Amino acid sequence: MRRRRKIKILATLGPASENRDTIKALFEAGADVFRLNMSHGTHEDIRRKHEHIRAVEAEVGRPIGILADLQGPKLRVGEFQEKSYILKEGQKFTLDSDKTPGNQERVCIPHPEILSVLTPGNSLLVNDGKIRLKVLEATPTKAVTEVIVGGEISNRKGVNVPDVELPLAALSEKDRRDLEFVCELGIDWLALSFVQRAEDVLEAKELVKGRALIMAKIEKPKAVERIMAITEVADGIMVARGDLGVELPVSEVPPVQKRLIRTARSYGKPVVVATQMLESMIHSPVPTRAEVSDVANAIYEGADAVMLSAESAAGEYPVESVKMMDSVAVTIESDPPYRRIIEAGRPPADPTVSDAITAAAREVAETANVRAICTLTHSGTTALRCSRERPRVPILAMTPIEKTARRLCLAWGLHCVICKPVNRFKAAVAESLHYVVEDNFAVEGDKIIVTAG
Repeated sequence: MRRRRKIKILATLGPASENRDTIKALFEAGADVFRLNMSHGTHEDIRRKHEHIRAVEAEVGRPIGILADLQGPKLRVGEFQEKSYILKEGQKFTLDSDKTPGNQERVCIPHPEILSVLTPGNSLLVNDGKIRLKVLEATPTKAVTEVIVGGEISNRKGVNVPDVELPLAALSEKDRRDLEFVCELGIDWLALSFVQRAEDVLEAKELVKGRALIMAKIEKPKAVERIMAITEVADGIMVARGDLGVELPVSEVPPVQKRLIRTARSYGKPVVVATQMLESMIHSPVPTRAEVSDVANAIYEGADAVMLSAESAAGEYPVESVKMMDSVAVTIESDPPYRRIIEAGRPPADPTVSDAITAAAREVAETANVRAICTLTHSGTTALRCSRERPRVPILAMTPIEKTARRLCLAWGLHCVICKPVNRFKAAVAESLHYVVEDNFAVEGDKIIVTAG
C-alpha cells in the first residue's frame, strides 16, 4: 500500500476509533502511525488498542508504528467551597499550601515545588491561560498575586508557570508505571511530556533501555531555549502547540514552530507538528480554510509528520479527518514551490561517510532519472540520513528487523519494507529489485539506487 505523499500522518486513538474495523479504516485512509494517549484509559484499554493495531498490521501486510504519549506531571489548583468563582481584573488572589477548600480570595496549590521557586513578577496561567496572575509576594508557603486577566476558576484547573524552570521531574510516578507497561507491551515511540532539559530525556532513555525511541514534546519555553541540547539526545521531537501556545504569546508560536522544525531537520531526526490541526473536524465533516493553511504550512516547512488528536480520537469524523489530512498533503507536495522551499531548507551534509553517500545518492537520483532510492538498514540510521536529504524520488527503507521498520514509519518519505536478511551487496540489490517492482515504484528498464552499510 503505497502512499502518494512524503509527510506522515499520526492519528490518536480514542472512543471514536478504538475498534479494529475503524483502526483499519484509518490506516487505509492514510494513518501511518497510531498514538496511544496515556492520559486516558486503563492499561487494559491500551493493551486492547495495541492488539487491534498489530492485528491490522498483520492483515494489511505493512509495518505500522505505535507511539505512546505519557501524561507528564499535571499542575493543578485545589478545590473550592463553591462550584466556581469569578476572579476580577485587579483583585488580589492567593495561592497557598493550606488544603482548606478555596474561595474568592485564595485556593490551595498542592505543589510545593511551584511555591518554592516563585518570585515577584512571575506569571501564573490558570485554565489553559484563560486566567493570568502576576506574583506580588512569594514565600515557600504562599504566593499573593494580582489578577491581570480575570475569568471563572473552579476545582482542579490546570496551572502553567511559563517564566520559571520548575524543579519537577519530567516523569511522574504514573508515567514510570505507564512507561514500563507500554515498553513491555511493545511500542515503537515514547512521547515524553513536560521536557525542560536534556537530562529529562536521558532519564527516560535510561528507563526505556532501548525498547522504544524517545520523542521529546516541546511545550515549555525553557525547552525552546535548550532545543539544540534536547534534540541532540532525543530520537525525535514534537511541536506540542497546546501548552506551548499557553506558555508563550500565541504570536510567537509560528516562528518557534519553524525554528523547531529546522533544528530537527538539521539533526536528521523526525519532527511532528501537533495540536488543533483540524480541530473543527471534531464536529464538522470539513475543516476551516485556516486549519487547512495551518497543515499546509507544516508540510511546506518540511515536518516529518502531522498529528490528529481529538479529531481522530473523539470526533464525529475520524476517518474523514485522516482523509482530509492525506488530501491536503498530496496537494501541497505536488505544488511546484513546495520542492523549492524544501530544497532551500536542506541542511548541509555532515562530514561523515554515511552522509556523503546519502547526499550523493540524492544528487544522482535527481539528475539521472532514477525512480527510487533503496536503502538497506538494521538500526534505521542509514534510512533516517536519507530522509534528512528530502530527495524528490521515493525512498524504500528496507530492513529485516520488524521493530526498525515500525520505528521508521514516522520519518518523512520512507516506504518501510521488511525484507529477508542479506549479507552480500548482490543480495541487497536483488531484494531491492524485487520490492521496487512489487510495490509499484519501478518497472523493468527503470534505474534505481541501492545503498547498504
